[in-house]
Amino acid sequence: MASSLQSTTNARYRDVKVEKSDGATFTPRRLASFVACQIAATLRVAERRTIRVLDPAVGEGALLISLLEELQALGIHDVEVYGFETNPGSLRIARQAIQEKFPRGSLIFSQSSFLEYAERLTGNLSLFSSEAPNAKFDAIIANPPYVRTQIMGAVNAQGLAATFGLSGRVDLYHAFILGIVNVLDDEGVAGIIVSNRFMSTKSGASVRRVLREATNLRQVWDLGDTKLFDAAVLPAVILLTKNSSRPNANPGFTSIYEIDGVASTRAHDVIDALGESGTVSLADGRRFQVTHGELDLDSAADSVWRVSTQKADTWLKTVASRTWRTFGEIGSIRVGIKTCADKVFIRSDWGSLGKEGRPELLRPLTTHHMGRRFKAENAKVGYEVLYPHWVNEGKREAVDLARYPNSLAYLEKHRSTLENRTYVLDAGRKWYEIWVPQDPDLWALPKLVFRDICEAPTFWVDLDGSIVNGDCYWLSPKHCTDAGLLWLALAVANSSFIEAFYDHRFHNKLYSGRRRFITQYVECFPLPDPSSREGQALSGLAREIFDKMPATPTKELESRLDDLVWQAFGFDYAKKSTGSGI
Repeated sequence: MASSLQSTTNARYRDVKVEKSDGATFTPRRLASFVACQIAATLRVAERRTIRVLDPAVGEGALLISLLEELQALGIHDVEVYGFETNPGSLRIARQAIQEKFPRGSLIFSQSSFLEYAERLTGNLSLFSSEAPNAKFDAIIANPPYVRTQIMGAVNAQGLAATFGLSGRVDLYHAFILGIVNVLDDEGVAGIIVSNRFMSTKSGASVRRVLREATNLRQVWDLGDTKLFDAAVLPAVILLTKNSSRPNANPGFTSIYEIDGVASTRAHDVIDALGESGTVSLADGRRFQVTHGELDLDSAADSVWRVSTQKADTWLKTVASRTWRTFGEIGSIRVGIKTCADKVFIRSDWGSLGKEGRPELLRPLTTHHMGRRFKAENAKVGYEVLYPHWVNEGKREAVDLARYPNSLAYLEKHRSTLENRTYVLDAGRKWYEIWVPQDPDLWALPKLVFRDICEAPTFWVDLDGSIVNGDCYWLSPKHCTDAGLLWLALAVANSSFIEAFYDHRFHNKLYSGRRRFITQYVECFPLPDPSSREGQALSGLAREIFDKMPATPTKELESRLDDLVWQAFGFDYAKKSTGSGI
């Protein structure tokens, strides 16, 4: 296992450094100082005791330098500094910078994988050998690398999952978080900068569970679209301790997202804004909504994390009292297909191959490009996908290409490209398969389709049996008799009410106010009773809008529908512009 972990961590620098050659993987000084300050303020140190400090992914040393400065300011000088880094150039820079600033410090660096150490520690083996004791750490400061499953490869991802108890689409930083928990001393404090994705994704569920059950979470900061990193990372900071003798109250939760609006206060920068509340204007002209509350601990340990405030909780209780079912209860929500070779499988110019060369396995494809509220545009024309999967005796399989000579000839021309998807072959799949094909039998059913990322919800019903591309999600009812529920779901999903629900329930956006409509969120969307007066009216209005589009204007119908959704959940629709309806 150790060799697998080593190669996985090395991939951080072989692959991610190429993708982020501008140094975006390194921590900005201002953020490093913020995290270091939080750790130092929480750490309890007995007199005359050497404390052990760790950065499991040192980079060029910004985090360690900030933490050592904070500790010195508190009069803590007896410190042993440990660090792991697989990039020799970065390690040299970090060592030199720290030795210059703290010449009296005990500095013990290893050009190796922290994950190996985290694994070996449980077996009383020290990766540092004679250089350091096999010990846990009093203070850990970290900005773990972000490396997705596809970059790591299936074998490495599976190895990490087995070692650290992960599931789903593993990211390297998931393993780092759990490794940090393993090596943190019982009296220790950790401050970790991570992508905020783990707070909501299915693959982050095991991480959320461990953090809830094995640590005392002290504070969570969702730094949203603050652009603290050059890369397109939406960061979060987690502060935690391991001391079970100090029962933990509900952890504080602060979120900050850019908005348009009139500011009630000003701050110099994003970090300063975290100490304010409401709409805050920065010196650079940007405005952010800063919300302070608590991490909701009333749900299951692996549930999606959200900020809980009295106002939001009251609003959500009103919604819950009028909720009949959720979207997830009427059908499974899935992401569309992912080919990992779109230029081969997906085209809008298949006609250029001529009638004789047109592959037999082409199917109509719905993408976000044609997505419109209520009804897709040109759903029957445009992109098509070569879909080489079928169901045989109840089991999804790759088709027998010998039965489809045109498809075989076309795919053979692109065989080298497709075989370069080594993770497909490593998973025991055929070279011409789509990486995520979903269930072929479900495509013919009526389904609700929606865009992943957009400012306003964009949901539509597909009745044409189209395959859904991976830039969209879709829902089919569990039972054919429930198909009528799609129209009710369509009405609710395209309303301003669902935007307010999203903001109260999840409080998570991307850049420029865009929301993410992913499984973990949409499955929680509420539905009113379909047999109620409002429920029946909403289903009828949604179907009427669908039938009239695009030939007839539907703005008036959509306005009526929007008002009725608010009424269905017990709110005064005349106040919907405030987002509260109360």
